[in-house]
Amino acid sequence: MTEMTSAPEIHPLALVEPGARLGAGVKIGPWCQVGAHVELGEGVQLLSHVVVAGHTSIGARTRIFPFASIGHEPQDLKFRGEITRLEIGADCSIREGVTMNPGTAAGGGLTKVGNKCTFLAQAHVAHDCQLGNEVLLVNNVMLGGHCQIGDCAIMGGGSAAHQFVRIGHHAMIGGLAGVENDVIPYGLAMGNRANLSGLNLVGLKRRGFSREAIHDLRRAYRLLFAFEGTLKERVEDVALEFADHVQVREILAFIRQGGDRAICVPRAEHEI
Repeated sequence: MTEMTSAPEIHPLALVEPGARLGAGVKIGPWCQVGAHVELGEGVQLLSHVVVAGHTSIGARTRIFPFASIGHEPQDLKFRGEITRLEIGADCSIREGVTMNPGTAAGGGLTKVGNKCTFLAQAHVAHDCQLGNEVLLVNNVMLGGHCQIGDCAIMGGGSAAHQFVRIGHHAMIGGLAGVENDVIPYGLAMGNRANLSGLNLVGLKRRGFSREAIHDLRRAYRLLFAFEGTLKERVEDVALEFADHVQVREILAFIRQGGDRAICVPRAEHEI
């Protein structure tokens, strides 16, 4: 890729406060506002009517569409104006009306978004959330505070995650689902309240996982969420049987790590 050396392009109707740091090739469209503590990486584009505030950094080549509100103070009644941060990675697409808030002092002070993430219109990323790479939030997705979203996870339109929920990498959340418990890596959760409905098979195939890997994941899933014994016992049984399977080990590590929420499991009437 050719190194960018061009000076920033700032529309006459945009407002960039003194102190803002702009990388080469940045383009700021009309009626945008960029705060004094903002850093825009090389090639970032703010199309129009975008407001970037607070101590916010945005990675190279990220594009932000009209009426997005990025970096304003968190929607937390305990917030008292302390300095906290929002970090957004490179090559992200942030569509119309998206809102992202920085962290809070009680939550570690940082909201972080990885690279190559896509946020469709009106999605919301709350304070202290941690998102991996290539995450997709479809229209009107709502993340409560302190959520953790793994690499390549997808949340369908209108879905919501309760605060402190963890969603594992390559997981899929169905549209309009209300997620109040942790969703395992590669899992598929649907419904209100969301329950585990299997594995994200479509996503696994799209990402190039082999037939054998998917077959083993399905076998491990059936064992993990069978109705005999406790989850702890089933985790140990699966760990012995699938000791050499990378993806299964990732799921087991996720479950063992634990969090503030329970693990999302299938409904009793669902087939495993």
